[in-house]
Amino acid sequence: MTECRIFKPTKSAMQSGRATLGSWVLEFEQTEPKKADPLMGWIGSGDMNGQLKLKFATKEHAVAYATTKGLTYRVQEPKVRKLQPKNYSDNFSSRFRSS
Repeated sequence: MTECRIFKPTKSAMQSGRATLGSWVLEFEQTEPKKADPLMGWIGSGDMNGQLKLKFATKEHAVAYATTKGLTYRVQEPKVRKLQPKNYSDNFSSRFRSS
């Protein structure tokens, strides 16, 4: 059986916005190790499923696809982002200064 994982990708360090992070990705697990080509030194393998990344609008769509294709899957839930509200005037408040 082919194993895959379903996850919600995080933004890279080169992104500033979070607008395009709504999709879920189904990615196949690696079935054979990667090896260096003796002539060119490039890294590769004969596993073609390692190149596939399928995008879905919701987690349920990704799970439904995996079950209809007979894939064993694991779902990685995204970590919840905690935002601490900050106020510019708190930088000048005597309440937060240390003596």
